[in-house]
Amino acid sequence: MKKERFFRLLALAELAAAIAAILLDLLLPTLVVLALMTVSLLLRRESLSSLGFRKFAPRLILSAFLLALFWTMVDFGLILPLLNRLTGGARKLAAYETLRGDTAQLLGLLALGWTLAALGEETVYRGYLPSRITALIGNSTAGRALAVMIPCVLFGLAHREQGVTGVAVTVLDALFFTWVRSRNGGNIWASVLTHGFLNTIGITVFFFTGPLYGLW
Repeated sequence: MKKERFFRLLALAELAAAIAAILLDLLLPTLVVLALMTVSLLLRRESLSSLGFRKFAPRLILSAFLLALFWTMVDFGLILPLLNRLTGGARKLAAYETLRGDTAQLLGLLALGWTLAALGEETVYRGYLPSRITALIGNSTAGRALAVMIPCVLFGLAHREQGVTGVAVTVLDALFFTWVRSRNGGNIWASVLTHGFLNTIGITVFFFTGPLYGLW
């Protein structure tokens, strides 16, 4: 009983520290939370499998690519145009303004898109944070709902440099990645791959066209 109470208090402390790092934009929040996660796993004597890293299945690659392609079309063809009109402003994409035609920048962003963004963010927002929320609140319906919504909102707020529209579309992206993981039996590799391919498609398009704010 004491051990269970200790780990619940530990989960509370971890969540508070992670949320503070994200909201305060502390250094690189994803790396800060990954460091916190590493300490947590060591204290709990747990492996990455406890966060949803199951056996990597090659079949996930094609599925993830097709899902990323589908979601790219939904994002640019429907979600972004609607959000642009609802919020009165487009997503701010200052980080990509000089990308067009710059091969060196393209390669650097693709590397970051697969490491810090796809692998790092999925580990944090679809693996670590949901597991700690469930550990704190429980596995009830309400607990599972909060374990989805809180990380998705935090994921959006972590991209607040993109403005209101950017935060909103990123929250929706997070919900999509959560669904991708769920439909693959909780295997987080599915959302990592989908996130990575989504980044790759977007960055490659920006390389040829410059920042794109929607199709209409």
